[in-house]
Amino acid sequence: MAEEQTAAQKLLGDFAPELVRLTDDVLFGEVWPNEGLSQRDRSLITVATLVALYRADQLAFHLPKALENGVTKDELVEAITHIAFYAGWPNAMSAITQLKNIVEGADAS
Repeated sequence: MAEEQTAAQKLLGDFAPELVRLTDDVLFGEVWPNEGLSQRDRSLITVATLVALYRADQLAFHLPKALENGVTKDELVEAITHIAFYAGWPNAMSAITQLKNIVEGADAS
């Protein structure tokens, strides 16, 4: 049976193989599993950073991952609301809209 491709492999495939390798092997293979922080805490920190930096494309992956890692919808709403005061209203509004669509999409399935 063929091994399932990672998100990075699906997105970039042969186009940027070294970036895919670093993403899969180092970021998700070494950094994320490190026991210094829980997966939940890493997700919350990552989402906060992506909201603050207005990285909507990356939020599309990391918001569902945060929910999967145990961050609740209410915690994400609270974090994004808090971030609005420090990183800007447009950043927070874009992120909260993405989260709403993700949560409502999950509820519809």
